[in-house]
Amino acid sequence: MNGSRLVATGHYQPAKVLTNDDLAAMVDTSDEWISKRVGIRTRHVAEDGESVADLATHAAGKALAGSGLEASDIDLVMIATCTQTERAPNVASHVAARLGVPSAALMDVGVSCSGFTHALAQADHAIRAGAATNALVVGADMMTAVTDWTDRTTCVLTGDGAGAVVVSACEEAEIGPVVWGSMPELNLAVRIEGTPTRFSQDGQNVYRWATTRLPEIARRACERGGVRPEDLAAVVLHQANLRIIEPIAQRMGAVNAIVARDVVESGNTSAASVPLALAKLLERGQVAQGAPMLLFGFGGNLSYAGMVVRCP
Repeated sequence: MNGSRLVATGHYQPAKVLTNDDLAAMVDTSDEWISKRVGIRTRHVAEDGESVADLATHAAGKALAGSGLEASDIDLVMIATCTQTERAPNVASHVAARLGVPSAALMDVGVSCSGFTHALAQADHAIRAGAATNALVVGADMMTAVTDWTDRTTCVLTGDGAGAVVVSACEEAEIGPVVWGSMPELNLAVRIEGTPTRFSQDGQNVYRWATTRLPEIARRACERGGVRPEDLAAVVLHQANLRIIEPIAQRMGAVNAIVARDVVESGNTSAASVPLALAKLLERGQVAQGAPMLLFGFGGNLSYAGMVVRCP
C-alpha cells in the first residue's frame, strides 16, 4: 500500500445549546458584541456526568458505522483531546472498549486545537509504514468544563463536541503529506491550567500569529499535497473564530473553496473543531467525492498541522 484515505466521518454534539442571549444573562456581554467580535451565535454544552470519552464514542461509532468495517478491523485508535480528566486509562481505551475494538494500538494526542490533524497525520504515517491498516481518529473536547463563566473574553468562545474519521490503507494516497510545526517561544499564549483547571489565552498574540503567519503555511500544505489553493473544493480550518478563519482562507488564496464556518453554531471546540466541521460538510453533501480539501488545525502551543485530503 502506498498511502491512506478517508473512508467515513461522524460527529456528535451534546443536546444542550447555549445562546449568546443566555450568556448575556450571565456576564456583561451581548449577542451583538459576540457576533461582531468572534462570529459565534450558539455553542453546545455537555450535560453533568457526560465525559470526553462519551462524546468521542458517539462520533467514532457513527464513523465506524459509515465505513462498512467491523470493530475488529480497526487496529489503531487515536483520540485528540486536551480536556480529558484521567491520565490512565486513556480516552482511546475507553472508546475501543465501548465499540468492541479488540486489540488495537490506543493513543491519546494532546496538541490542543491542532490535535486532530496531528493525529490524522500520525495515523497516515502508521498506515504508510505498514503498522496499521484501518485507523479510527477522533477529536473530542469539553471546553466548557474548563471555562471561567465570569470571564467574558473567553466564555463566549467555547463549546463541546467530537468529530471522527475512519482512515484505511489504499493503493494511491488520498491524504497528502503533512506540514506541521510550532512556535514554542509563544507556548503560553494559550493555556489550560490551574486548580480548578481553566482556559485562558492572549487573544491578540494568537490573532496576530494566525492571520499573518498561517496563510503561507496553509499554502505550503497545498503545495505538498499537489494542489493549488484556488483548486481546493473546501477549506476546513480550526474553528477558532470567524475573524481568524476568514482572513486565513482569503490570504492563502482559496478563492473557489467552501470555507467551513461551523464555529457560528458550535463555538471553539478545540481538537474537535476540524473533524466536527468536516463531518457536517460531508453530511450535507457540499463536497464532491474525490475533490481536494485542506484540513488545517492550529492553536495551543502555538502549533499547527495541515494536509490536503480527498473527499471520501
